[in-house]
Amino acid sequence: MSRRHSAEKRQVLPDPKYKNMILSKFMNQIMVDGKKSTAERIVYGALDLVESRAKRDPVDIFQDALEAISPSVEVRSRRVGGATYQVPVEVRPERRQALAIRWLASAARARNENTMRERLAGELMDASQGRGNAVKKREDTHKMAEANRAFSHYRW
Repeated sequence: MSRRHSAEKRQVLPDPKYKNMILSKFMNQIMVDGKKSTAERIVYGALDLVESRAKRDPVDIFQDALEAISPSVEVRSRRVGGATYQVPVEVRPERRQALAIRWLASAARARNENTMRERLAGELMDASQGRGNAVKKREDTHKMAEANRAFSHYRW
């Protein structure tokens, strides 16, 4: 990692159908082996399934799901005098969004429906209603931060 310059943030183009930047980032997370068109087909198919099931705008449901998954605090390891403490720190908005997207994609992959489209639709529906593995991951993160609140004075 360079000491002189921090890496420049690349601007992600919005997705072609809904013109949403966050949805585009999510597609990039779903993408495997650089196959963007396949990722688009999966995500758009999942959003169509969500729309048919919930009778609501699928992008709103996607936003609700990300909001339900996004962590507000996390623990970071901090070494003080030979001991390593798990120190709770607040999560920056960019990282909060990145974690939510990553957790949503991994939770969808771990489900046991037949196609990735169905898995993703199911996880989006569950997350928007406050349940599912991605929401559980957020709750576990918050619990760990709460349990280690005694070490919050080691924050840097």
